[in-house]
Amino acid sequence: MRGLDVSSWQGFLITLLGLALFTLIAVGVRLVVMMTIQERRQRANRQINERLKVLIAAYKVLGGSFTGDLSVDPTHRRDLRRARAEADPPILEAGDAEGSDRGRRIRDAVEAALSDVILLGAEEQVRLARQAALDLVAGRPVQTHQLVVSLRDFVRRALDLDPIPADLDIPLQGPTRPSGAGGRGERAGAGSRGGGVMGGGGPGGGATGGSEPAGFDPRP
Repeated sequence: MRGLDVSSWQGFLITLLGLALFTLIAVGVRLVVMMTIQERRQRANRQINERLKVLIAAYKVLGGSFTGDLSVDPTHRRDLRRARAEADPPILEAGDAEGSDRGRRIRDAVEAALSDVILLGAEEQVRLARQAALDLVAGRPVQTHQLVVSLRDFVRRALDLDPIPADLDIPLQGPTRPSGAGGRGERAGAGSRGGGVMGGGGPGGGATGGSEPAGFDPRP
């Protein structure tokens, strides 16, 4: 306050304008800093949300089953065909085509989930996903339960959820089994459409039944 010049109204006005300009600059700098910090926080939150979304999806793929075969069959279709061809007598492919296709779909989904975990997972999850990928490459059955537990704990910590009590006995978890209802429905629909076409062209159908000339008497 010592530097304020209030001896005349001109000096008081200049001093007042100086204080207003200083306050305006300070508020502007503060707003810029706050907006920058807020943008960084929003960007970080978006990255965390996207990361959690991918890891939750990988968790559902790797640990969506509690019953049945909880391991991933690494066998490729070409290996199945080779084994069937080398069998004595040769095994027909139609006998287990649905089962081999189901195993292939499970393996493909697990491979994609492992790739996502290696990209966005924590160090422990990356190590477990790497080991699972190596087992798939080597042709060994893969158990995903340990990786699923690590993903589950990580996601719960990131969402500020309480950890699962240690005294709870949760069954082993394995990869989600794809539903085959869609494929069977498509095959059934194709069969019904094929039957309709054949029925329309058979005896008594619209095309054949209407081919007699007008005035034709079928009686002898």
